[in-house]
Amino acid sequence: MYVRYQSPTPNARGVHPGVFGLINGLAKDGRLSPEQQRFKTESHAWFHANLIDPSTVDPRIYDRDRNPGATAWFKASAGHLLERLTGYLEILAAHQVACVRVETSVPGEVIYEDVHQVIAAPYRTG
Repeated sequence: MYVRYQSPTPNARGVHPGVFGLINGLAKDGRLSPEQQRFKTESHAWFHANLIDPSTVDPRIYDRDRNPGATAWFKASAGHLLERLTGYLEILAAHQVACVRVETSVPGEVIYEDVHQVIAAPYRTG
């Protein structure tokens, strides 16, 4: 089983931004309080230290032409990582930014996998 926290609404590219993208968007727009910004900075650093960034393994993993719509999914077994998302979800709720939990056993075509996550692209038709 795979878990993803994302916007219920797709962006202009048709992708549902994930929890990190939603937080980064608030930060980019200058909407985070100093405390929220500190949480984001510290929590992002923790995730960078404890979760492989797939784009460091394959810099083309999120290439829009090669893997359109590619998204990251946590493995349900990565509970210690999922628990750390609570603060992110609280910040999004405080800013009235919708974020939903999606669970699936078939996230799409898996183009990257490690012990904690997969990156999957929508299945291509035709």
